[in-house]
Amino acid sequence: MEFATYRNDVWGREVIRGVSWDLLWLVVVAALVAIALHAVYEAMRKRGERPSSSGERVKRHDSIDRAYHWIMAISMFALLVTGVLPIIGIEFAWLELHWIAGIALTVVVVFHIIRSVFFKSGSEMWISGKDLKEPIDNVKPGKYSVAQKGLHLVVTVLTLLVIASGIVMFLQIDTPWWQRTNALSEAMLGVVFFVHGITTLALIGVISLHIYFALRPEKLFYTRSMIKGWISRDELAANHDPQRWTPDESS
Repeated sequence: MEFATYRNDVWGREVIRGVSWDLLWLVVVAALVAIALHAVYEAMRKRGERPSSSGERVKRHDSIDRAYHWIMAISMFALLVTGVLPIIGIEFAWLELHWIAGIALTVVVVFHIIRSVFFKSGSEMWISGKDLKEPIDNVKPGKYSVAQKGLHLVVTVLTLLVIASGIVMFLQIDTPWWQRTNALSEAMLGVVFFVHGITTLALIGVISLHIYFALRPEKLFYTRSMIKGWISRDELAANHDPQRWTPDESS
């Protein structure tokens, strides 16, 4: 199975055309296998009683961060639907919807970067040496576990790559603001298509795993916190080290 497809340019030279979309099925199968193996592993583990969601509450996510998360999720879903469905043979007027969703994603990501750099503690998402000891020494995490920080890092890199390559591709089409430039050579445009495609495939796999973990019964309290903003004091004590994360009380 090839990672890329090729074609001859106007000069007869072989240049990269883009990613091989046969890889889509490999990504889907790999994600399903990973999910199935983890589900079996979790089913075989012995677990104690789950912490209660009742009682005193503490804040986990501000409303502005929850709004950002869901706008990004909707934008990303729209991009994947409009970008992938035509490739697998489902035809519809997808291009305008795709770049509108791309603009929305770009805006919220830029907003998030500005907020993270200037208004929040970026150290919350840094992976430290103590974070790496969590799975080995059974150390409770601070606000975010090493797995959550690792996922954030991967999604950050992939999203920035897909946005950067998407912007370059956006400049090559007619829009209400400009006419297509055709400034890139066929070879360079093929590289951009490849980067955009391979990062899209990676995001499909990563997002599939993210949705799976968000829906696991023992992780649903995190999903609830992304909707309502809070977790219970009992859930905090069971899953986090209060010395590493001391959240505010929630109303």
